[in-house]
Amino acid sequence: MTKKRPFAIVAGAGPGLGQALTRKLSQEGYNVLGITRSKPSSSISDTILFAQVDLADTQAVKEVLTPCLTRYGTPEILIHNPASLVIKPFLETSAEDFTRAWKSMMLSAVNTCQAVLPQMLEAGRGNIIISGATASLRGGKNFAAFASAKFALRGLAQSLAREYQQQGIHVVHAILDGIIDTDTSRSLHKLSSDRMMKPDDIAQIYWQLIQQPRSTWTHEIDLRPQQENF
Repeated sequence: MTKKRPFAIVAGAGPGLGQALTRKLSQEGYNVLGITRSKPSSSISDTILFAQVDLADTQAVKEVLTPCLTRYGTPEILIHNPASLVIKPFLETSAEDFTRAWKSMMLSAVNTCQAVLPQMLEAGRGNIIISGATASLRGGKNFAAFASAKFALRGLAQSLAREYQQQGIHVVHAILDGIIDTDTSRSLHKLSSDRMMKPDDIAQIYWQLIQQPRSTWTHEIDLRPQQENF
């Protein structure tokens, strides 16, 4: 990775959408830091650096991001993409399940946004995209832990947009209303490919959001496969 390229961060850069986002940003000329629970077995690009970090650990996030911000400069893009899917009947959902979902999605967003916003504000520009889900808008049966965390994440995105938009920070909440097409989801859900969302297609939409002129910023967008009922 070279200092001459602009800098982007993808928090939650695992297989599927996360790595599609890192590839897309790299192809568009960025140095990309992908933060994951487990590092990929092989390098994707010499302009993509992966770090294995628990995003719910405030101090660990600072220790990883601080030297990267010093070396590569102010990030122009932060994409927050982690999720912890908890599917259980409410009475079988423990306090630990709720805490795990909240930490994975909400606390991780707080930690990463607080780490990068000071530099973005100093620069007077930046893009923050937060990946939501169907559960961001409605809580489904057996999804109490997941939906409550996704609802909270949507509220955080709204608050950040209202607090920082006029200071040049474009905050987007992207509702992904469908199953993302990965090896795991194909085996789990047994859906045909036209019923699932392609990671590279989502990455393209995120890139279009980043390119929006300041006179026409989107705050919230919902994406779904053509075959998805809604």
